[in-house]
Amino acid sequence: MPRNILIGGALVLTAGALVAVNLLFTRSDAPEVEVEAIGRRPLEAIVSAPGTIQPQLSVDMSASTMGRVTSLVVDEGDRVTAGQFLMQIDPENLQAQVTRGEAVLEAAESSHRSAQVAVETARVNLQLAEENLERQENLWSLRLVARELYDQAVADVEVRETELRAREVDVEAAAQRIRQEQAMLDSARYDLTQVTITSPIDGIVTRRNIEEGETVVIGTMNNPGTVLLTIADFSILEAEIEVDETDIPTVELGQPAEITIDALPDRMYTGRVTEIGNSPIQPEAGAAQQEATNFLVVVTLDDVVPGVRPGFTCTAEITTATRTDALAVPIQATTVRDVIIDSAGNVVPPEPAAGSGVLETPASASSSDGSGTLEEREGVFIVRQGRVHFTPVVTGIAGERYFEALSGLDEGDLVVTGPFEIVRNLADGDAVDVDEREVAGRPREAPAALVAARAGTTR
Repeated sequence: MPRNILIGGALVLTAGALVAVNLLFTRSDAPEVEVEAIGRRPLEAIVSAPGTIQPQLSVDMSASTMGRVTSLVVDEGDRVTAGQFLMQIDPENLQAQVTRGEAVLEAAESSHRSAQVAVETARVNLQLAEENLERQENLWSLRLVARELYDQAVADVEVRETELRAREVDVEAAAQRIRQEQAMLDSARYDLTQVTITSPIDGIVTRRNIEEGETVVIGTMNNPGTVLLTIADFSILEAEIEVDETDIPTVELGQPAEITIDALPDRMYTGRVTEIGNSPIQPEAGAAQQEATNFLVVVTLDDVVPGVRPGFTCTAEITTATRTDALAVPIQATTVRDVIIDSAGNVVPPEPAAGSGVLETPASASSSDGSGTLEEREGVFIVRQGRVHFTPVVTGIAGERYFEALSGLDEGDLVVTGPFEIVRNLADGDAVDVDEREVAGRPREAPAALVAARAGTTR
């Protein structure tokens, strides 16, 4: 009896071991997929672009007169105030022009005074001639003088009148000459003031291209003049970024942005979009033709940035749209498949192939009335009862990891998120196994949805 019990126990253990081994090594042929339950979450659409930091107000200072720099009192990095003396160009030549102009003006004024005296003389002579004519008229009426003397008096009056008008013209010409010389003197005096260069704004000297003793060259029509100094006001900073043309339609004035400066990585700065370019950025002369088309977008920073310099590289992230409670779908769940669209624009669901439980793919199926067309649509695979079903999705804004689903999905749906190689080869109606570990930490609807998804599957 004890021997029979031992034999029976051994048989039971052997059978149990065989069952355990069979369960351990039996696997379903269905691929194992990772899933995530659809839930609601806040989303932000971000446009990120590189650029440089520039002061909003920057002044390139050039000279309007040519000459040698005789005094230079600032260096790069110096802080200056409006009206502060910066440098001086040799004033000797311009001072000589002013002195000459003053002398010429004095000569013109002297000529004007002489012309005025000549007018007075001509006026007195005319008066004497008129008095003589009056006497000659009286004597002629009494026939006490010859006709010749009377005619001579008349002619003398006409001559004196002509002389007076000539002297008055001389006075006007002298006055005009005075105005001309005065204008030339004012121009010379203005040029003399330009040799002393002062700061037009409060700011910092960011560039100095001249040294004391060098000669300043003024600009012409085809040749720009020497940029002596550049002064920038760092109280208002801007990030000039290059945004791809595909993102420009979503960028609007006033949108908030976060700016990271590469040289100052420890802090994030905020700002707002203040300018959007209407024309694409043109490559510089001699530069290689760029493949992408970018537009200039200016973001004005809200705060002052200590230690910043013009040209610091930065990255701006512009928030173009926000959703506080969006139906969020993982970006890695999206894929593209061919679907049949009926005449009303609706997706025709695939039907089981004859003699099998497998759904027909769009490539082999056709709509019931033959009027459907095959189109490529973006969507996701939803897991239901151990099989995947491709569902086209109308998307809204896209965040960093999720996009907004406007239609096609319900909260709690399990969507396939990976692996990528499996998702790429999935077809509508394929059987799958769900990796339970990938559902952990998902929204509360996940456990119930997982039970439904795994219904009918075997291990």
